[in-house]
Amino acid sequence: MFSKRPAEPVLVPTVSDGGHWSIPRGLIVLLGAAATVVAVAGMKSFSGILGPVFLALMLTIAVQPIQDWAQKRGWPKWIGMLGALVTVYLILIGLVVSLVVSTAQLATILPEYSDKMGELLNQARTSLADFGVDTQQIQNTVSSVDLTKVLVVVETALQSLLGVLSDLVFILALLLFMAFDGMSIRSRLGVLAEMRPEISYALSAFASGTRKYLVVSTVFGLIVAVLDGGALWLMGIPLPVLWALLSFITNYIPNIGFVIGVIPPALLGLLQGGPWLMLWVIVVYSVINFVIQSIIQPKFVGDAVGISVTMTFLSLVFWSWVLGALGALLAIPLSLLVKAVLLDIDPATRWADILISGPKEVPKEVPEERPKEGPPESLEKDPP
Repeated sequence: MFSKRPAEPVLVPTVSDGGHWSIPRGLIVLLGAAATVVAVAGMKSFSGILGPVFLALMLTIAVQPIQDWAQKRGWPKWIGMLGALVTVYLILIGLVVSLVVSTAQLATILPEYSDKMGELLNQARTSLADFGVDTQQIQNTVSSVDLTKVLVVVETALQSLLGVLSDLVFILALLLFMAFDGMSIRSRLGVLAEMRPEISYALSAFASGTRKYLVVSTVFGLIVAVLDGGALWLMGIPLPVLWALLSFITNYIPNIGFVIGVIPPALLGLLQGGPWLMLWVIVVYSVINFVIQSIIQPKFVGDAVGISVTMTFLSLVFWSWVLGALGALLAIPLSLLVKAVLLDIDPATRWADILISGPKEVPKEVPEERPKEGPPESLEKDPP
């Protein structure tokens, strides 16, 4: 008779101890990298929508304490919502009006400096000839320099900065809807804390860190703006209010915000009073901004942000590339959001905070007190 053929073994996918499918770690890394590329490409494609949405979210987080304060006082929720909404509306509309008026004034005074530009070019030509430079080389060099074009570029940059808030109606509508949601956000976070405590912790940490960063940057931005504007007014630089406003806005741009803010008044100083006035503008700006932004402010921002200087610069470059000018202004809050979603949300990945955060003091371990050696307790007692 025919013998029975043994049954072939059935291949069953292996399962790890935690109940998850065992996937090679290299494949997980590749899939994560591919998903990141797709997500970044999607954000860059929809930057015109995501930028205003993120701006509205950050502003809502900044004024949320007004609603919390009103609710703690026992007032109706709509009063806190209305107070937060009016506050953020006034801030946005005030910035837009100031930028529009100042940019219009800049466009008005720029043609007045055409004669000054010619005088500076003639002085440069004479100075180069005194140093023995060839006349043809001087002509080629001077013809390639056009300070009017440089100032036009500055004006275009200011207009692009104004374009950041060009979607004002869309942003105001978003703020209105987010303010309505803010009336019940505390109760919803309480329910979330019971269902998913880790997610609640990550979102709360993001909101708290973002709020502290915005408060600190706003306070120091106002200080820098007042000092810079006052110094420019004393030196006779035109439109000191505009450049003070620019200093305030660029204070939210980490690392290079000061460089962006000093270029326009320095160029106007060159046209207004020559190289010495331009040099004084640069020196005064450098002293004020170095002391405040490089020595004092980082001590307060570091506690709120928890991101190292290198990661701050990289986040500035990345978000500027993805979202444009709004990405530069919101680089730190956006990095905090990504950190909360990818790292803080899972206790297994919070170790990465050590690598991306700034220097922290490691607590010293206190040695445990060992019991003194001696005879057993039973021997210490007198026998009955």
